[in-house]
Amino acid sequence: MFDRLDDILIRFEELLHELGDPVLTSDPEKFRRLMKEQAELAPLVETYTQYKKTKKSIEENLELLEQERDEEMRELLKEDLAEAKKQMPELEKELKLLLLPKDPNDEKNVFVEIRAGAGGDEAALFAADLFRMYSRFAERNRWKSELISVNESGIGGMKEVVFMISGQGAYSRLKYESGVHRVQRVPETESGGRIHTSTATVAIMPEAEDVDVVIDMNDCKFDVFRASGNGGQCVNTTDSAVRLTHIPTGIVISCQDEKSQLKNKDKALKVLRAKLFELETAKKQDEQAKYRRSQIGTGDRSEKIRTYNFPQSRVTDHRIKLTLYKLDAIMDGDLFELIDSLTAADQAEKLSNMENQTM
Repeated sequence: MFDRLDDILIRFEELLHELGDPVLTSDPEKFRRLMKEQAELAPLVETYTQYKKTKKSIEENLELLEQERDEEMRELLKEDLAEAKKQMPELEKELKLLLLPKDPNDEKNVFVEIRAGAGGDEAALFAADLFRMYSRFAERNRWKSELISVNESGIGGMKEVVFMISGQGAYSRLKYESGVHRVQRVPETESGGRIHTSTATVAIMPEAEDVDVVIDMNDCKFDVFRASGNGGQCVNTTDSAVRLTHIPTGIVISCQDEKSQLKNKDKALKVLRAKLFELETAKKQDEQAKYRRSQIGTGDRSEKIRTYNFPQSRVTDHRIKLTLYKLDAIMDGDLFELIDSLTAADQAEKLSNMENQTM
């Protein structure tokens, strides 16, 4: 591990030297790439520098203790030594976490697709609640939300909704949300007061760049139709809505949020690119078992990941056996404790795998 850290330290110094070269100003693309690499390495270099200083402090204090005869000075040295020794395991753990392979999609924007599952109208209402929950979470992170398409039910629910969340680290924070979400509550449509169980599926897809997925436009069929629902004077007056069908996969995407047909077409292509990227990623993970998703679960739509129990104000994440009694706050977008716990569990799993491989 330390040989690798020393190599990273050397590379960081090289980057600083290259970035200080005035000639670099004539190559903006290279400058951007080097700045990105430096920013990615900086936390690791900072932690490793602190580790080396702490280790040196321990060695110096041990040496001074052997020479020092004054009891008061010896006590001070012992206190410094104890504090430094306490920091070492924490710094080692942090270094190991920083050395874990980075998910290349972590900094990307995401498309969120929510579909009502079992439960009829109540499932559609729950899907709408989840849409609001993630929208509020985006607001709390100062991210931007952009509606792509929605298929509403007659009582305020959503049969299906696709929206985009743009912001730094959006995928890294939301990638654990894919799967089946289950709700237990008395539906608004239930007069007898009986608790029902309904579900909705959530898919989190990183935004794919043109270089990630190349789409052959000959494989795409576009249909235009008139938008419906709330949207001002242009609704039902122009054929601005777009339905995109990807013939090889059968994927169908509808987009009617924009008044411009061209903008709706562009949005539909972005969603298609994300879906194709997700399919390709899943295929690679299946082909290479050692690179499969961690046991925390990050993308299996058939996996029941969480239950929202309204009568008991309880939310349970089944993957990490975590139960929180703060349902109202969570439904209002306060997902931080849930997501932090999922991230920590995933990191612990990866650390364990890494340590087992080096044994």
